[in-house]
Amino acid sequence: MNSLPLITLMTVIPLIGGGVLWCCGAAWNANRSTKLSLGISLLTLMGAIFLGLRFNTSSRDIQSFERYSWIPSLNIDYVVGIDGLSLLMIALTTLLIPVALSTAHEVTPHPHRFAALVLFLEAGLIGTFTALNFFHWFLFWEISLIPAFFLIRLWGGPQRSAAAIQFFIYTFVGSIGLLLSFLALFAATGIFDFAQLADQARSGELMGNIAMNLGWADISIKLIGLILFGLAFLGVAVKVPLYPFHTWLPTTYAEAPSAVTLLLTGLMSKMGVYALLRLILPIFPDQVALMFTPLLILSVGTIVLSAFAACSQTDLKRIFAYSSINHLGYCFLGTFAIMGANVSGVASTNDGAAVINGVGLQMFNHGIVAGFIFYLISRLENRTGGLRGLTDFGGLRSVVPNYTTAMGIALFALLGLPGLNVFIGEFLIFKGSFAHVKWATAIATMGLLMTSVFILNVVQKVFTGPLNPKWQAMPDLDRREWWIVIPGLAIILTTGIFPKILLRFVNETSLNLLVHLGRTP
Repeated sequence: MNSLPLITLMTVIPLIGGGVLWCCGAAWNANRSTKLSLGISLLTLMGAIFLGLRFNTSSRDIQSFERYSWIPSLNIDYVVGIDGLSLLMIALTTLLIPVALSTAHEVTPHPHRFAALVLFLEAGLIGTFTALNFFHWFLFWEISLIPAFFLIRLWGGPQRSAAAIQFFIYTFVGSIGLLLSFLALFAATGIFDFAQLADQARSGELMGNIAMNLGWADISIKLIGLILFGLAFLGVAVKVPLYPFHTWLPTTYAEAPSAVTLLLTGLMSKMGVYALLRLILPIFPDQVALMFTPLLILSVGTIVLSAFAACSQTDLKRIFAYSSINHLGYCFLGTFAIMGANVSGVASTNDGAAVINGVGLQMFNHGIVAGFIFYLISRLENRTGGLRGLTDFGGLRSVVPNYTTAMGIALFALLGLPGLNVFIGEFLIFKGSFAHVKWATAIATMGLLMTSVFILNVVQKVFTGPLNPKWQAMPDLDRREWWIVIPGLAIILTTGIFPKILLRFVNETSLNLLVHLGRTP
């Protein structure tokens, strides 16, 4: 245990800061509330930097480990720590939260409460990405849902009430599935600890405990295992979301304030992929292998259908809402592909490591790019009174060249252009997946093709062609916006040209997962 409980401090500081803003912020003006919330979020960013500096990239152990006795009668400890994947997600969280808070002064009414809820959301996210015990992991998982609901409900668009309720119902039902599954595992084993459950799954002891303590009527143990897996997977599938659990997402993304949408797509959707790698795969590997083909079909359908859906949209936020589904579908394709591996030896290990590394990079890089795009969309809405339709613009490059350049780089990064950050994650996923499941990977490439179609359509209709005279006097990026744009572009370019910056953190975590799954020689 470290003498400085840094992870706990990074979780508590946003909670305390949010509480102060909620209770006292009414007496302050919007700019003061924004500056205070930004200062608090930058403290957590400094904590993430410190975690990264002291992170041992050659170790596969959980680091910055903290354990405290919490509820001894139920064998529940407060246990937090990080590996490479957790560190990437914490970095992503602490980078995107200040971006969302930078627009808090524009929110009406009650900008201080908007900022407070964003800080509460940050605490929930950090807790989710660091918890190693299901009990308090689930508390943070649910805590993040509450501020997101109110951010949509109180400051969203005309259909915000329906969107917030739909978002809450879908994600809450998924959470119930997760809770039921892990309560059943607790009844069978008496433990909530992720590492212990994963060890039991690997040794076969978990199914033995399920047979001993959960056997019921004539239902086979194999079927009980599949039911528990299905309940847990429901929570993950809704959160990302996968087809056909996605119907809440387009409306929610469109109606939420753009600053909130960037958090939904950049961070909250990553919670589902993170749970897949942290919970589902290590604890239910046999069930994933049994459902291998249906899960692959689900992943490929998510990739291809969402890309086609994006092509049919005329609202910028809906276009990139479907794009988010499409890009996270690649993470599921790669993750499931390694469970059906029919190759062995060093080649299998290399391809498996490529996939898991690619998934980790895809989560981080897509979060950066998608969050950056929604931030730029919010700047467009700010200048046009909320307009964001493809047909509302035209020729903007002649009046806002700096804005056009920033958006162009982000769009081509999303497209997977080599040299920009999203490319390397997608390349590694496709490289590893193709070695294991050629048919699924080949079909999934249709998603890449359709992504280029809708992105080039956005470029053509918004930035090229004759200028709409209405926007002749549109201002370009101002000084406050440059403070967001320059770091965003720097991350996109730097991690695209030098992906080892990120790979060195996640590689040992990927190999450790492969060892647990028995996918190494």
